[in-house]
Amino acid sequence: MPDIPENDNLPHDENEDLRRPPKPHEVEALPPEKIKGDAAQRAKKLPIIQRIIKHFSKDRERFRELVINSEPLEKRAALLTDGVLEKYELERTDEKRVVGAIYKGRIQNLEKGLKAAFVDIGEPKNAFLHYWDMLPAANDSSVEFIRDNESAEQKSKREKYKITDIPELFPIGSEIVIQVTKGQIGTKGPRTTTNIAIPGRFIVLMPFSGQCGVSRKIEDSAERDRLKKMLRRLTIPEGMGVIIRTAGEGKKLRYFVRDLHMLLKRWAAICNVINTTSKPCMLYQEPGLIERTVRDFLTEDVDRILVDSEEDYQTILKLVGEISPRSRGKVVLYKDNIPIFERFNIERQIEQTYMRRVPLPSGGEIVIDETEALTAIDVNTSGHKGKGDAKDFIVQANIEAVKESARQIRLRNLGGLIIIDTVDMKNPKDRKAVFNALRDAMSMDRAKHQILPISQLGILQMTRQRQQESNTTSLYMGCPYCQGRGTVKNSRAISVEIQRRIVSVTRRLRSDAKNVGKELAFRVFLHPMNLDRLRGDDRSSIADLEKAYNIRLSFRADPSFHVENFKVVNMETGEEMR
Repeated sequence: MPDIPENDNLPHDENEDLRRPPKPHEVEALPPEKIKGDAAQRAKKLPIIQRIIKHFSKDRERFRELVINSEPLEKRAALLTDGVLEKYELERTDEKRVVGAIYKGRIQNLEKGLKAAFVDIGEPKNAFLHYWDMLPAANDSSVEFIRDNESAEQKSKREKYKITDIPELFPIGSEIVIQVTKGQIGTKGPRTTTNIAIPGRFIVLMPFSGQCGVSRKIEDSAERDRLKKMLRRLTIPEGMGVIIRTAGEGKKLRYFVRDLHMLLKRWAAICNVINTTSKPCMLYQEPGLIERTVRDFLTEDVDRILVDSEEDYQTILKLVGEISPRSRGKVVLYKDNIPIFERFNIERQIEQTYMRRVPLPSGGEIVIDETEALTAIDVNTSGHKGKGDAKDFIVQANIEAVKESARQIRLRNLGGLIIIDTVDMKNPKDRKAVFNALRDAMSMDRAKHQILPISQLGILQMTRQRQQESNTTSLYMGCPYCQGRGTVKNSRAISVEIQRRIVSVTRRLRSDAKNVGKELAFRVFLHPMNLDRLRGDDRSSIADLEKAYNIRLSFRADPSFHVENFKVVNMETGEEMR
């Protein structure tokens, strides 16, 4: 904060306002009972037909809402389950959507040591393309492949090409079509692959892969068998692959035919640009937040969609009409004066999302720290109101902690290596129960992830696909006050440094003959918190210092000073002493 002169043109009350900034806002956790109670009341107000359908659905106990807020600079979407925030996405209107985008690029450089190519895609940063991502993709473990639609040329490439052949297959200057799998993070350019995948509502089209399959997240065996039969009936161009998404569960053949036709039409348009453009450029961009949210989250178990923008409301109605006409009745235009995210307690839940300490339902908390290399989550059981004996209490606390950790990982969009330090459990069955709880909680996460069993030290290790910066990183910057450390020196440490500086400059001045035996006067400028220390606990030390070195000290506190900074000035010359 800049210095404020004593005599300026501001009225007195405004000066006081500047000198007394507002206190930091403290986020109060919302009681879970209130959140769920409000959601239950909203569920009772659904149209009678929807309530009847809901009663006979397999997920009738849960009430799910999709809330969309549109503002000039941001669009935000929140998925609520019984009023509790389960998924949160935001998109800035001035930012380019990179993840999922397809580019025509040109190989700029090949790094044999990194086994990677750098590709000019017409953006400020060259794209990073690993050699492994330039070969035909290996089968994805999350998909059960049941149909081979590869061409003879593709089979030959899969068998023939090796990673050592990449420099010959893709020399510097050659053109290449790639898709962004991870956005630019920090100074690193976007990561890409040549294995293109274009998602539709019910299926994913892979133009360069002939493998066809069904997502393993569809667990019902009878339904999987039905979808496999439908997949075999689809007319797919040779050399192209198709994966049926979880949204396709329960859908009839016509939905997949229509989706496939739309994706093939989109790919034809991309190919047309590839053939007519010689410069690196973007060929395809993932749809915006509104279209993407409707595509990925509008399923039968979403009870209603609320949106506060008339324009977006009409867009959603059109999209829903194309995907599921009978779901148009679920779309509601929000017109209340209270902002939509405040009306449904989403704003306060988002604030809680960015807290370092997250409370658990039965007391206790998890502490989340993001670093450059990994995210560490520590389980703290102090205040946990456990029931039963100590063993059951520890297992209960850990299960609550890993469930909340999974939710926070989704909400914060954490990626990379994640470590959860659970409370130590001796019994292998207890460790397995906590591991299974985390695995079940992460099963609804769309990002690819891998979880390892709890180690002997009580550590849960997992990785999660990182496509872009976490929400925390995109919203916050390193603190300019503490330089991102998260801590500052205490007043005792600063007091020691001040006394050390005074002794140093005094000895240096005494080396000059004209200052021998002469009383020296210094004024110290510092933060008020440190002055309190010097006038309190260290008062006798300052007095001893003045007596021992024949010096006179005066202090002036200024709240505009950084708490770690101070200045020692020679009162005779006005010179700052260092």
